[in-house]
Amino acid sequence: MRQTQDESSLLAAGPVSKQTQLRSILQDLVEKTLAPHAAIPPERKLMAKYGVSRSTVREAIRQLVEEGLLYRIQGKGTFVAGERVQSDLHLASFTEDMRRRGLVPATLLLSTSLIEAPLDVRAALGLGAGARVQVVERLRLAGGTPMALERGYYPADLLPNLGEQDLTRSLYATFATEYGLRIDNAEQAVWADAAGSDTAETLGVTAGAPLIVFRRTSSAGSAAIEYVTSWYRGDRYQIHMTLNLQHQP
Repeated sequence: MRQTQDESSLLAAGPVSKQTQLRSILQDLVEKTLAPHAAIPPERKLMAKYGVSRSTVREAIRQLVEEGLLYRIQGKGTFVAGERVQSDLHLASFTEDMRRRGLVPATLLLSTSLIEAPLDVRAALGLGAGARVQVVERLRLAGGTPMALERGYYPADLLPNLGEQDLTRSLYATFATEYGLRIDNAEQAVWADAAGSDTAETLGVTAGAPLIVFRRTSSAGSAAIEYVTSWYRGDRYQIHMTLNLQHQP
């Protein structure tokens, strides 16, 4: 009797585990059939088609997410990753950076509040005891894909009522147009980290996934007006640097 398509798709027990077989099937689907940012079939459909458990499906997907072939968006599903966005190290806002690469930037405001500046923030921004700062936490997207989680601190005295501005647009543009302050210099540190559970959920990656972390203090003239940490997805972002050896005569 001729097998149906679903029956012929069932994975067989044998020396190669069902999880490994399913991972290979999904990898072929990603590399040969689906376009970047297309959704893969939902877990229930994969379970029914291949006759495997939910844990088998999730483990196969988890491995492909960790390898950078797939990415997750909480509540929406799992999608095919595009190529990494390459960034030169230069002074630009996220919005400018993504537009230069032909990607459509977008921002989701996660939270904002006015607080007394913690000690490390006061030190970075040169603030006195009791100074207040606006805390802004945002999710940055490029081409509809979560790219970075950003948490910034901004001095309330220099940027009054910042919390009432449209915080989904470029803050650098807001500083220039609303406050007459143009970012013209910054100091930045970069390091690698692993995503904690909360950060991973926000960025649509698995806990422990690689991140590139930027911490920047930006100034307009002599006034420090931004102390921000950004957690970028390591599977979607890379840095390009040009190095020149300076020979002394």
